[in-house]
Amino acid sequence: MSIVELNEFTQNATAFLDATLQRKEPAKKFVWGEGSDNVSMFEEKSREAEQEMVTTAKEWRTKKFDAGFGWITGPKEYGGAGLTAEHERAYAAVEANYKVPNQSIFTIGLGMVAPTILAHGSPEAKEKFLRAMWRADIVGCQLFSEPGAGSDLASLQTKAERDGDEWVITGQKVWTSGAHYSDIGEIICRTDPSLPKHKGLTGFLVDMKAPGVEIRPLRQMTGGASFNEVFFNEVRVPDWYRLGDVNNGWGVALTTLMNERAAIGAGSGGGEVSMMTRITQMVRHYGLENDALVRDMVANLYINYRVANFNNKRAMDKMKAGQTPGPEMSISKMALVNNQQLLNEFLCHVLGAKLQADTGEWGTYAWHQLVVGAPGMRIAGGSDEVMRNIVGERVLGLPKEPGIDSKSAFRDLKVGTQKG
Repeated sequence: MSIVELNEFTQNATAFLDATLQRKEPAKKFVWGEGSDNVSMFEEKSREAEQEMVTTAKEWRTKKFDAGFGWITGPKEYGGAGLTAEHERAYAAVEANYKVPNQSIFTIGLGMVAPTILAHGSPEAKEKFLRAMWRADIVGCQLFSEPGAGSDLASLQTKAERDGDEWVITGQKVWTSGAHYSDIGEIICRTDPSLPKHKGLTGFLVDMKAPGVEIRPLRQMTGGASFNEVFFNEVRVPDWYRLGDVNNGWGVALTTLMNERAAIGAGSGGGEVSMMTRITQMVRHYGLENDALVRDMVANLYINYRVANFNNKRAMDKMKAGQTPGPEMSISKMALVNNQQLLNEFLCHVLGAKLQADTGEWGTYAWHQLVVGAPGMRIAGGSDEVMRNIVGERVLGLPKEPGIDSKSAFRDLKVGTQKG
């Protein structure tokens, strides 16, 4: 690819964005007490406001796709532009200058489910779903966790039984983000309980609007309900919705989970204003810049944020080069959780009671949403304990944790007593 070709691509992207979006105003210097003080980890919207966001997000992504910028590196046969990662980076750099509608509803579908379909889906599934997902004709969600199988995913009990050219799914999933506005879901089911727990699993796609699918919202301690529990009562899916080979669902799940941990680990929070900018301004606002303990806490936060950022960049560059994300992504997830804990301790030390009672003072109680949302990150994408096991076993080469039964038939295990 020549520089001329890339420049022409960038010019076309700029012309498209100029015609469809407003440019961002020059960034103003952050001043404590001015603008929004929202730093919440999870967006808490009413169902009406959320639906409006979904509609706007889908409209924008459709325009972007139809203009040739929706799936820049995707294969042409499935609706992609067939261009390089360099083109994708060039477009992202240009788009960053515009006011783009919130695109968070696509994080799971395009960041986790679509790559899994591309890697493991049948030709019919790739043809039916990939273009539709990237064009925002449909939205995808992930159906893994269960009440008795959260981080221990291999203990799941939702079953899929074959009936001719179809599979019948029965069971329950939980903590499903965006299930209520999704059209399809990626689900892992138990298809052979006579095999060890990691062996008798199979991945499928499922129509979230199909008969027998029931979606119920779950209220969090933040006050929002962005998660759901989903019940499947003899839901039928055709065999060509299957992802990968029968009883090879663990490999399918790992593809999705590695992409999930990459997405979670790359997160930061704080909106367009960096977290460290807010933190340092807070310290100056309260006259604590010469407090030795506070200075040490801020320095520790800065160092850990920077190290995590470099690690994430290395991992993202690896993925952009076409390499499959590996267990190292668990390090990014662990770093995010650790940094969140450090931040929470800092906020409690500096704000004290102002973090718990809403006095109306700018930049105080607003942090409450971030703090109460933080425990969820210790579970999302795999608990802290599971992440440490993955890093210990697959990165450091340490022995497997004792007590994991990977040989007995699943039906012979006492579900809920297994680890890992």
